[in-house]
Amino acid sequence: MSMFCFQCQETAKGVGCTINGVCGKKKDTANLQDLLIYVAKGISYVSIRGKDLPEDIEEKVNKFLLDALFTTITNVNFNSEDIKDKIEYGLKLKRDLIKLGGVDVASAPEAARWDSDRDEFDEKAEKVGILNIKNEDERSLKELIVYGIKGIAAYAEHAYVLGFQKREIFEFIKNALSKTLENLSVEELIDLVFETGKYSVEVMALLDEANTSTYGHPEITEVNLGVDKNPGILISGHDLKDLEELLEQSKDSGVDIYTHGEMLPAQYYPAFKKYSHFKGNYGNAWWKQNEEFEKFNGPILMTTNCLVPPRDSYKDRVYTTGVVSFPGCKHIPDRENGKPKDFSEIIEHAKRCQPPQELERGKIIGGFAHNQVFALADKIVDAVKSGAIKKFVVMAGCDGRMKSREYYTEFAKKLPEDTVILTAGCAKYRYNKLNLGDINGIPRVLDAGQCNDSYSLVVVAMKLKEIFNLNDINELPIIYNIAWYEQKAVTVLLALLYLGVKNIHLGPTLPAFLSPTVLNFLVEKFNVSTISNVDDDMRKFFG
Repeated sequence: MSMFCFQCQETAKGVGCTINGVCGKKKDTANLQDLLIYVAKGISYVSIRGKDLPEDIEEKVNKFLLDALFTTITNVNFNSEDIKDKIEYGLKLKRDLIKLGGVDVASAPEAARWDSDRDEFDEKAEKVGILNIKNEDERSLKELIVYGIKGIAAYAEHAYVLGFQKREIFEFIKNALSKTLENLSVEELIDLVFETGKYSVEVMALLDEANTSTYGHPEITEVNLGVDKNPGILISGHDLKDLEELLEQSKDSGVDIYTHGEMLPAQYYPAFKKYSHFKGNYGNAWWKQNEEFEKFNGPILMTTNCLVPPRDSYKDRVYTTGVVSFPGCKHIPDRENGKPKDFSEIIEHAKRCQPPQELERGKIIGGFAHNQVFALADKIVDAVKSGAIKKFVVMAGCDGRMKSREYYTEFAKKLPEDTVILTAGCAKYRYNKLNLGDINGIPRVLDAGQCNDSYSLVVVAMKLKEIFNLNDINELPIIYNIAWYEQKAVTVLLALLYLGVKNIHLGPTLPAFLSPTVLNFLVEKFNVSTISNVDDDMRKFFG
């Protein structure tokens, strides 16, 4: 095999990508990403075994780990040279840690000892992949942990740029990555899986605090789907800080700003509503980029994951920033010395472009994060007690290209009229534009926001458990029918399992990285299962 990757739902044949990634990732890039994770594990091992580090060095270690882990999430970084830069920086940092911490690595795992020049990275990268762990169950559990940590790192990064961080989360990341270098028993690895779930909850709570403290609590909002007559910039991804700085720098430019994909929930935050040129949402989920970016006419800013390799016809209009990188696309550098990123080039580019081509008209409604749902609590409780609402269906998670994902649209259409959908993440694009109506004024699709806002759905569930005086969260009239795609969805799943949520249905397929033994464990302990077809699942859920 020239590569092996099975971290996303669309992995080839449901087994693993072995030539190039279905995502568009080339084999050399995939292998270098494995090497970057290898370096991150080595740094973690050295970091926790040395003397107390100076604060500035510890900060560098923490930032490197967030950057390295986030870089390797699906559809983030397709640039081999950029990844080599990160590996080179990581090796230098590890040398400093060994010297400053007085760490003896003579008997340490090879990841802690390995050092090399840049011209040997490609050769080494081919030798440190996933399949080096020969035992299938050990490999499955270690990858489950690493993928959960990747999601934790992504959420921690978003909180970090807003000035929010928790030392305990960084310590967990380092300890967990270091333990993946050890020969642990299956039982010890399962314990580490649940600890990953614990910190998944912690990091989503931290990011929720960061977002709401900075931008206010999301509120019920009608979002325009049409376009205006000015040229525009389309911002996609997840990073709200990038959006804030772009809005501020473009406010008197005559350029309008539109959200795309997972940036849609930014429309719900009060802080962004003061910008009159913040016009609405353009398009749908990430996988429709090729078609929608072509028609937007103006430049596109990719802030985090969910980049599809751009076509040459619009590639010169794609700008990346943060961990995102693609060969040939212009990259906007990170912040330095507390100053904002400089978005002047993309703003000037937009001025030379035609206005966006209209894709659709109308409005959609969202903004149902936990604070807003609590404001509706009395109305919701009354609807449940009266029988107007019989069940809630959590349909959070990710969207993707597979035709089988049409299941979720059909499922939403066929739901009984006394059910309400709770959603977060880009999975909502499969049904958030359907006319499903409301129940006593409560919309039948309650969109909490981005994938990290799945935390809001958990908070809402815990509140309902309290209101109805139940002993177990699984006694609630809630069905979990969740779509997944990449590693942040793994983080959300581990958070739910840590909180004791059972009977979760995953689709459109179960993860390829779950060995039969690990899958059987999840089935026996939590009754995790996959979806079937809409009609059979309707009978299963509703009789």
